[in-house]
Amino acid sequence: MRTRCSRAALALGGTLLAALPAVFAAAPPAPPAARFDSQPWLEDLAQIRTAVATRYANLAWQVSERGVDLSDLFARAQRRLEQATSEAEARAAIERLARSFGDGHVGVRWPRTPAVAAGADTRTVCERLGYDPAKAAGALGPHLAGYQPLSRGVGSEFPAGLLQVAARKVAILRIALFGPQTSPEVCASALQVVALAPEADCDDACADKVESAAYTILSRDLESRIRMLRKLGASVLLIDLTGNGGGSEWAEAAARMVSPLKLRSERRGFVRGEHWRNYWETLAQQLQAAAASASDEDRARLLGWLSEAERARTAADTPCPSEPLWSGRRLECEWLATAGYATGLLGEADAAALREKPWGASLFTPAEYEFTAQVWQGPLIVLVDGDTASAAEEFAAVLQDNRAAVILGAPTLGAGCGHTNGGTPTTLTHSGAILELPDCARLRADGSNEVGGIDPDVLVGFRSSDGLRRKALRLTAALPRATAAALQRCAAQRCASGNAGRRGNRT
Repeated sequence: MRTRCSRAALALGGTLLAALPAVFAAAPPAPPAARFDSQPWLEDLAQIRTAVATRYANLAWQVSERGVDLSDLFARAQRRLEQATSEAEARAAIERLARSFGDGHVGVRWPRTPAVAAGADTRTVCERLGYDPAKAAGALGPHLAGYQPLSRGVGSEFPAGLLQVAARKVAILRIALFGPQTSPEVCASALQVVALAPEADCDDACADKVESAAYTILSRDLESRIRMLRKLGASVLLIDLTGNGGGSEWAEAAARMVSPLKLRSERRGFVRGEHWRNYWETLAQQLQAAAASASDEDRARLLGWLSEAERARTAADTPCPSEPLWSGRRLECEWLATAGYATGLLGEADAAALREKPWGASLFTPAEYEFTAQVWQGPLIVLVDGDTASAAEEFAAVLQDNRAAVILGAPTLGAGCGHTNGGTPTTLTHSGAILELPDCARLRADGSNEVGGIDPDVLVGFRSSDGLRRKALRLTAALPRATAAALQRCAAQRCASGNAGRRGNRT
């Protein structure tokens, strides 16, 4: 049907059409879109450059080992920021700069928008403290043909089982993280130890008590698991660290539990400046105060360690300008000062004896934990991959450097030492982001920096795209070689073979 318009309607339409140009002519022009201002971000970049030039432990290593052109790296970041058209692009430029260092402890944390309160937090203490079983995922043992798992129970935070390799029973034990945070059950047991209800409030001091109790349980459970595997006839122990992103200094205690040999830890390098100057100053004061009331024997030792702490403090106060590195030239000084070991001023010690001293853990960090040394005394294999990092690398490195274990797998991530005593964070003035740089380095027996990663003794061609089943197939092919190498190394080091090791001494 055809629609008709009346004369009046047509006349009105003509009037409106005639008025439209006048209406549009009278409307003000739309304001131009505001141009993104990159200048504040460039000022943040200048802050990052200053922090890297003065506080980054692995700066010299980046230039000498990785061949990084620092000036070009920052020039490219500057161009990206100058070309940025939004905050998202500016953030991406900063994040890309951080990733370019290839260092697992270099990162940027952006400020979060405060969450709107939705009522009282009904989570348990353990949930609030971050205990999450999802962190324990990734065990390879169950995906190996012929693997016989241990039943759950005491020590179930360490999945374990047995596998026949040639004529040997190989025990496979998973450590997913060097800390108790993979196990809510461990946390629940720790709450009982400290007499705290699951729904109670828990401040920082409370969290420390819970964590301390949890570490004691963790050490006890690891010991129990190893003894059970030994009782079942295991003659070789394989520790699975694939995907283990680190944890705490408990890694040094755990290494001493599974090592058939006494261990000396890696040397420690540290960034010169206020952060470490304060550390050594505080330690010197503690040692001086302890010496004043110590026995004659302890006083002599404490005064000797006091002298070492004072020398380290002087080294921290002695600057080493980084300017030559920015033009690819060698430094005329040592970028890192060195003193002590990854475990403190002492690289090896009787942890049990030191634990009885109020100053013991300040000198040797394993003394913080109650554990039994040399629970395992036979051939040892440590399995690693490209996601093994930080404290897990420390565990593997100390065992490899002391020839106490065969390292099996793929080269590790290369995170190395991280942040001590709160680290040296830099808050960027404009964005409010926090730049984190490692302030320490662990130096291997050959003098290399652990941040370069751990190279396995027996390589496995793990790929980042491999699932657990595919990784298990690759591991199966390499296990006979690794087992033979571990047996040979154990014989050369005269460690106990088979499952007839002595009961470990308390350390």
